[in-house]
Amino acid sequence: MINEFKDFIAKGNVMDMAVGIIIGAAFTAIVTSLVEDLVNPLIGLFVGGLDFSALSFGLADAQFMYGNFITALINFLIIAFVVFMLVKMVNRVRSMAEKPDEVAPEVDTGPSELDVLLEIRDALKRDAA
Repeated sequence: MINEFKDFIAKGNVMDMAVGIIIGAAFTAIVTSLVEDLVNPLIGLFVGGLDFSALSFGLADAQFMYGNFITALINFLIIAFVVFMLVKMVNRVRSMAEKPDEVAPEVDTGPSELDVLLEIRDALKRDAA
């Protein structure tokens, strides 16, 4: 049983998944900070610091904080857009790196020295004949 578990853990798929989860968590922290610390303040400048988190209504003994849901929804849309832009940028950089170097177009420089000499030789043969 332990050997089977070791084999399972040692498989590439499990290790790849673990690395993906760790990198994903770190990337989430970066994107969250980008949105909360940079994008949201910019948006706040345009909408006058509008805050939905205080919006709520109550029924009997329950308080429904729908403002928090609206805030979370807006943050999700902003984060999704930022991630979209990052992925688009990474794909553009990747495609530029994969393109072969563009070959310079051939420039017609005229006949080579050998071509000129061959033409002279042929002309001399014709004149001599």
